[in-house]
Amino acid sequence: MDSSGNWLTIDQVAEMLGVSYWTVYRLVKAREIIGVRVGRARRVVPESVEAYKARLIEEAA
Repeated sequence: MDSSGNWLTIDQVAEMLGVSYWTVYRLVKAREIIGVRVGRARRVVPESVEAYKARLIEEAA
């Protein structure tokens, strides 16, 4: 994993995917995307969001 990229907030991922905060939170809980806790905050690994999008596209094809 590239450590130079910044982790994303749940809100940022929700905006990227065009879904709600809670949908992203459920995706993290279901381990569809990788989220980590940093203190009390939750952050998402950007590469996992891209991988999730690629899986969705592949499934739709």
